[in-house]
Amino acid sequence: MELVVATVGRAHGLRGEVALDVRTEAPEERLAVGAVLATQPPDAGPLTVVRTRTQAGRWYATFAEVGDRTAAERLRGVALVVEVAGSDEEDAWYPHELVGLRVERTDGSEVGEVVALEHLPAQDVLVVRETGGARTLVPFVREIVPVVDVPGGRVVLDPPAGLLAADAEAAVVVEPGAGDGPDGGDEGEA
Repeated sequence: MELVVATVGRAHGLRGEVALDVRTEAPEERLAVGAVLATQPPDAGPLTVVRTRTQAGRWYATFAEVGDRTAAERLRGVALVVEVAGSDEEDAWYPHELVGLRVERTDGSEVGEVVALEHLPAQDVLVVRETGGARTLVPFVREIVPVVDVPGGRVVLDPPAGLLAADAEAAVVVEPGAGDGPDGGDEGEA
């Protein structure tokens, strides 16, 4: 199984260095000097790490196969991948394990399907395509996603009110001014 370690960002400087959007908790290991990384798409690599550095929390890398800025610019958007065994952690899943899982509420009613896992700065989110077609971002936290059952092909949501598009469609809309007084007008007007 392939795991995305990082995605190549923009070229940095003239000698082929690139910025990386790191997707691993162990970049020091995965991006070690001498590491050979496969790529997606495959024809962009493999790439051999010659040097890495961090600056202001951002990772930068230089690869043996990339000698100048032009070559570095062609790599933008390329995913760096490694072959790994399945996760043995209880609460850790790879994106490919989650995509395609049925999404349901705690009462068993169908919500939709997981179409992606996105890594946002604050937290990971599940991208859910609801049965009505809406695409919803669901914070991937235990309070909202209490059950992830990969072998059973499902995730269970306990969403707060208004999180899902289906909830918004079912919400009652009260017109401004309605119900302020017995005839719908403001009380106390003379």
